[in-house]
Amino acid sequence: MFKINISDKRGKSWKMELESEAFIGKELGSKIDGKEFSPSLNGYEFEITGASDKAGLTSMKNVEGIGIKRILLTYGKGMKKKPRREGKRKRTKNRPPGLRLRKSVRGKVLSADTTQINMKIVKAGEKALEEIFPEQNKPKEAPAASVQ
Repeated sequence: MFKINISDKRGKSWKMELESEAFIGKELGSKIDGKEFSPSLNGYEFEITGASDKAGLTSMKNVEGIGIKRILLTYGKGMKKKPRREGKRKRTKNRPPGLRLRKSVRGKVLSADTTQINMKIVKAGEKALEEIFPEQNKPKEAPAASVQ
C-alpha cells in the first residue's frame, strides 16, 4: 500500500492511498502518467520527488538501487540541525556547523518496502484536482465552543 502526496504549484497538496504496483521499479525524478495508477487522473503527468519506507528512511537521488545504504551526510535531506534528546546531558542549541554523520538512507528506486511517495504535477489534466478529491477540498472548521 502506497500513501501518495501530490503537490501543485499553489502549495496545495492532495493525498491518496493505492494498492497499485505501477510505482515499483520507478526512480526518483522520473515522470509517470496519472492514468497508470488511477483512471480519475487521466491527462495528468507527475514527477516523483521523494519517497520514504516503512521505517521512515528517506530515498535519495544519489544512492543507486533499492536497498538501505549508510552514507555520510551533511545538513539537508536526511539530516536535521535539531539535536536528539539524550538523557540528562546539557542540550546545545544546534549541532556544530560542518558536522557530518553517517546515516541510513534508501536507494532511489522504489520497491515494495516504500510506503510514502511524494509527487508534483508536471502537466495538469482536463479535470481539476478539486473535483477529483472533493472530500479534501473542504475548508477547515472552527473548533466548537465548549459549553460551561
